Amino acid sequence: MNATRNAIGLGLRRGWTEFVLSLRSPQDQGFYLFMGGGTLLYLWFNRNSDITADGETIPVVAYSLPSILAALLAFGVVIGPAYALAMEREDGTLLRHKAVPHGMQGYVTGQLLYHSLGLVPMLLVILVPSFLLFDDLMARGASGWLTVAWVLALGLLATLPIGMVIGSLVPGVQKVGTWGMLPIIVLTAISGIFFPIQALWGWVQAVAQVFPIYWIGVGMRSAFLPDTALAFELTGSWRTGTTVLVLSAWAVAGLLVTPRVLRRMARRQSGSQVAEAREQALQWVH
Repeated sequence: MNATRNAIGLGLRRGWTEFVLSLRSPQDQGFYLFMGGGTLLYLWFNRNSDITADGETIPVVAYSLPSILAALLAFGVVIGPAYALAMEREDGTLLRHKAVPHGMQGYVTGQLLYHSLGLVPMLLVILVPSFLLFDDLMARGASGWLTVAWVLALGLLATLPIGMVIGSLVPGVQKVGTWGMLPIIVLTAISGIFFPIQALWGWVQAVAQVFPIYWIGVGMRSAFLPDTALAFELTGSWRTGTTVLVLSAWAVAGLLVTPRVLRRMARRQSGSQVAEAREQALQWVH
């Protein structure tokens, strides 16, 4: 029990340290500003545009902002851990964690904290300027922000394990884009992020509803938009109960599957494999 507590404590300290270092990193600062600037440009150029469904009209900015936040949450929490796990598998970091009692448990704890905190600056660089530039973005006040909080928490738990599984299974860092980034981009495109999902074929709508990105988007829109926007949702309701159920199911599935995948990956990890991966990485760079 003490070993588990110590491992979790070390993981939390590691996650916090990595977060602080990322805030000081020019590369990470540039990433936050790039994503925030790109989102604001998209909203600004569409500030006078509306979308219409069933006689209801809503500004593109109001519809798009919560949906984009959902997409950035899912994308960042899948691709970030996938890249981190793949890289740290190759550089020997995971091998060192494996050698410590409950080391993998500490590693997962650190990743969870780091990527949870990493959402904060991303949200700030988007939300603060958005609320200064555009009107009527949060129609529900305090209850809306409470909804944002639980959607973020459930969305994080639902998507982080996917990223860790991808990072455990990919042959190398170079394959994360093919195994992770490309599928997430496709799922985002069909999940009603930039336009109502009703515009897509029925079978595409069914596929999108299997995965958490769609439901994170629905949850975010239910936090920001008034009930008149229900005309843009499937079944004409926010389906809050279904959102909680689907995201919780993905979170539970991740909780059950991810530790097994990580343990299997750790058992196969050896010093010779790390050396071979480094050699392949150097050849790829050259």
